[in-house]
Amino acid sequence: MNAYAAYADGLRVVDPDTGRVETRLDGRRVECVTVHREARERVFAGTFDDGLHRSLDAGESFERIAGDAVGPEGTGPDAVTALATSPHDPETAWIGTEPSRLYRTADGGGSVEPVTGMTDVPSASEWSFPPRPDTHHVRWIEACPDDPERWYVGIEAGALLVTADGGATWTDRPPGSRRDTHTIATHPDAPDRVYVAAGDGYAESDDRGRSFEVVADGLDHGYVWGLAVDPGDPDRVLVSAAAGANAAHRRGEAYLYRRERGGGNGEAGDGAGRNPNATAWERLDDRGIPTGEGTYRAVLASGAVTGELWALTNHGLYRTVDGGDRFDRVPADLPEAVPRALAVA
Repeated sequence: MNAYAAYADGLRVVDPDTGRVETRLDGRRVECVTVHREARERVFAGTFDDGLHRSLDAGESFERIAGDAVGPEGTGPDAVTALATSPHDPETAWIGTEPSRLYRTADGGGSVEPVTGMTDVPSASEWSFPPRPDTHHVRWIEACPDDPERWYVGIEAGALLVTADGGATWTDRPPGSRRDTHTIATHPDAPDRVYVAAGDGYAESDDRGRSFEVVADGLDHGYVWGLAVDPGDPDRVLVSAAAGANAAHRRGEAYLYRRERGGGNGEAGDGAGRNPNATAWERLDDRGIPTGEGTYRAVLASGAVTGELWALTNHGLYRTVDGGDRFDRVPADLPEAVPRALAVA
């Protein structure tokens, strides 16, 4: 197993068992990374300034691919800002860019094609990323776990979009959806459910993204960034949150929260530490991972077994095997910098 930690100065490939760290794509601003658990040798990494890169040896080496479509010499944008592999086919991946465009590969990155129509939705004229208001980007792409044609796309900032036919048509801003989506998650044991962490709150859908409901009870910090769902329990969700964008990204005061909807159904632990109010969020303080002042928003990732979740912050890489009751730090020398993305496989 490797952990792939993306930073503004490169990609760190981490062996969590030994703590060994290797730097790849040195000097490049790595924005996103993804790897399919059924094809762990193939790793995709998107950069802001140098297009799309792929490894075929679990991060030992990378090469720039799709150069005719994205990147400095391509016909499309230079910046790759979002990546997702399909749970139905490890050869299929979707690619998002700044400005907001979508591409798709069906052969493991050998070739890519544009996914058209997304920018024709009514809200497209309103999309704008506040730090660079003249542009916007695809922030997150998520696949439906039991329908290979259904995908969820978050635009930062402006919209959450849903396609039910592989990108041929799009639903723009479903009722209740967030405008500043940062992370989207799904779960194979609850395929109707869609989880969304956004700058304007946290929301869930129980009808495959047709409508969303804000879930804020107990969530005292409404700027939500990182999101991960327990791989063995779709009712257990962790998020990173702050009071606002400044606290999350610049000042450094962010927190972790956990919600266990309906009491949870996973097997992690023995029930000790469960939130007594199962529909509300609880803040995870003093769990072995730094939070609060001096901590920037975390990026989170689901593990492979019940209770396993990962968190990457400016303080390092952390792992919990009991759904967030306790975190342990991976003994790896990582930058004391704000991370961009995390993938574990």
